[in-house]
Amino acid sequence: YKCIWVLGQAGREDLNPAALYPWRQRSSGGLSRVKRDWIIPPIRVLENSKQVPENLVQIKSDKIFTGEVIYKLEGPGVDQDPKDLFEIDDKTGWIRSMIPLDREKYRSFTLKAFALSPSGERLENPSTIEIVVLDQNDNRPNFSQKEFAGSVYEFSVPGTSVMSVTATDADDPTTDNAILSYSIIGQESIPPLRINKTMFGINNETGAIYTRDVGLDWEVVKGFRLKLQVADMSGMGLTSLANAVIHVTDINNNPPRFSPDLYTMSAVENKIDFVIGWVNATDNDEPGTGNWETKYTIAKGNPSRNFAIRTDPVTNEGILSVVKALDYESQEVYTLTLTVENVNPLSIKAPKNPVSSATVVVTVVNENEAPRFIKDPIEILVPESVDPGTVLASNIAYDPDNAKLKYDILRDPEGWLIINHETGEIAARKPFNVLSPHVKNNIYNAVIRVTDTDAGGISTTASLVITLWETNDFLPQLFPLMGTVCSESGRKASGLFLTAVDEDLPPHAEPFTFHLQDINVSANWTIIQVNETHAVLRPLVELETGEYGVTVLVTDSGTPSLSAYAQVNVTVCPCGKDGECKTEAAAIFGTRVGVSFIALLVIMASIALLLLLLLLAVAVGNCRRHHMKKGEGLLVGDSDEDIRDNVLNYDEQGGGEEDENAFNIDLLRNPTDVGPLPISYYPPVSGIPRGKQPLRKDYPDNLPSPSYPRKPPADPTDIEDFINDGLEAADHDPNIPPYDTALIYDYEGDGSLAGSLSSIASASSDGDQDYDYLNDWGPRFKKLGRKHMVEHTNERREICTVVLQSVSP
Repeated sequence: YKCIWVLGQAGREDLNPAALYPWRQRSSGGLSRVKRDWIIPPIRVLENSKQVPENLVQIKSDKIFTGEVIYKLEGPGVDQDPKDLFEIDDKTGWIRSMIPLDREKYRSFTLKAFALSPSGERLENPSTIEIVVLDQNDNRPNFSQKEFAGSVYEFSVPGTSVMSVTATDADDPTTDNAILSYSIIGQESIPPLRINKTMFGINNETGAIYTRDVGLDWEVVKGFRLKLQVADMSGMGLTSLANAVIHVTDINNNPPRFSPDLYTMSAVENKIDFVIGWVNATDNDEPGTGNWETKYTIAKGNPSRNFAIRTDPVTNEGILSVVKALDYESQEVYTLTLTVENVNPLSIKAPKNPVSSATVVVTVVNENEAPRFIKDPIEILVPESVDPGTVLASNIAYDPDNAKLKYDILRDPEGWLIINHETGEIAARKPFNVLSPHVKNNIYNAVIRVTDTDAGGISTTASLVITLWETNDFLPQLFPLMGTVCSESGRKASGLFLTAVDEDLPPHAEPFTFHLQDINVSANWTIIQVNETHAVLRPLVELETGEYGVTVLVTDSGTPSLSAYAQVNVTVCPCGKDGECKTEAAAIFGTRVGVSFIALLVIMASIALLLLLLLLAVAVGNCRRHHMKKGEGLLVGDSDEDIRDNVLNYDEQGGGEEDENAFNIDLLRNPTDVGPLPISYYPPVSGIPRGKQPLRKDYPDNLPSPSYPRKPPADPTDIEDFINDGLEAADHDPNIPPYDTALIYDYEGDGSLAGSLSSIASASSDGDQDYDYLNDWGPRFKKLGRKHMVEHTNERREICTVVLQSVSP
């Protein structure tokens, strides 16, 4: 029965593509007829067979060939993975299994068999051979877990589903080898030996576990451990074991109860947020769950909510504390009624008992209390112009122990307040000022302290908040009080703008109103309101030039309003097209009581004549000073001309004849020089006009120069005093450069036909200089031939004689 003869109908002539793949060929008239082969039924092979190699089937062509026929086999298990499971005898066509097969790995194989000539030519179409591996019960069923866990509420009724267990079998599920059956083969209570009856059952087909009996009580048993079994072949085959742990879940069937139900405690007055005691309640439900956790409530005796109670999450005790200060003088003993219940609501299976309650008696302990202010802060609303001595507040504090009190002012930066140290009456020392830097948003803050006179001297402070009510205290001040207007009444822009300044704050300041009170003035002047803060004063008629006094009344908008008179001095002057006065002497040209214009001209001419005479006298004095007599001193010469007047025009001749590359030289003035020459003595530099030397910064501008000693003394021994006087005058002259300033001189250049004069510079050497050769230069230089060196040991200063070229070379 293991051999199947397979006979084909195709001949050698059909070994062409058309014969091998007939479905690929189409005719013009439709589908062509295809020859049919024998259909080979599947070959069944039992897994785990020990008879290997084993002949499974023989194939053989039904064609008779003159030559030899070679059989080949292809497919999974032969030349494809898994390889070498099957082979074929190429001579006889027998197909054999080479090793035992495992259905759990390979359930079937599909192979191709070929009949070939020795040259490899196909003799027939390939045949398909299917090999099916038959299952054996060689696999035990396995639970999906070694231990299953589930839970069930206590007092559950029979038939309550608890959990399900599962198992698998690797054998063929279409056979009895994979049909499983579940069973419970053991039960153990946790803790052991609490319950002996069978409490759970299992569905042998689905593995669902359920309750079978009543009596699940968490207070008695906390859980069960079950031993499970699963077997294939409907319970008759191979088996496996597993465990299932079922926890009994507590329900809130036990209300909490106080133990004991009476407590006594004490609390110190005037303290808050401190614990005064603990209360205890018991609950038989599972600790750490909402069925066990308690919630305490103060049901009675706490109308002012002085007490509060909370639950300790670890011990489940109630913690009673004071959250609002107690007062011994008000109440000495408090009787509190407490109740307790669970966080979770009670189960319907719990007994119907009343809520447990307990009584707590709290005794208040007396202590010396600090004085108390009736209000903190103490708020007062007063006008800023309050009269001194006005009472602002009284009866501001009291002592709970009825002790005598003493009042003080701790902070009053402006010193506006005074307090009665015994009664606490607060009064104004002086009027307030809303403009004070200590007043913010019209609020002035002070601090009051009250101290009891008992032992210990406990004190309390409170803030005094004074809101100042703004009053109209200051008169408005007109501004400006002088100005000018054009004399032409028709000029539109003519007028003097006026405004006012008020130290009060709104609404007691602007808007201002302006009025002219004098009827006589109103005939010539008018005032026009421009806006809330400004008005313009204008003449109604063309007025003569001069000064006019106009009285203006300015009024603020306070309640009550305040007014002030002010005289505005207005200068009327002729104006140009731009509206400005033509001259600054408009106020002098004529006033209503002033001097006439002709008299004014006479006065001005007289002043000019006096100034001219003064200048003439000064000029004559200068000329006389230059004509000093010969032999009256070291600086006196025979000539009627003063040498110093002949060296003013240093730069009139310019440089030498061949001076083409002249440049400026800055000569630093030696601090020991005899003081500076007047600015006119300094020769100018190109681009720098005469007299524009650097100015001193240690004196204000435009100060007059001091008077220099112009006439030397007759006695040569007084020359030192003469030089010191001139030096001191030069040092304090604000209109010449200071002694440490770089002075600027012109450089004459080089290449001049005239010889250099540097050899006669007395400042270049401390020795005596020979000036006799100057006598040969004519009378103009004869005076310069004398020695002009005077040494002063204290001041270490020199007088240098400088020869200045004043004539052409």
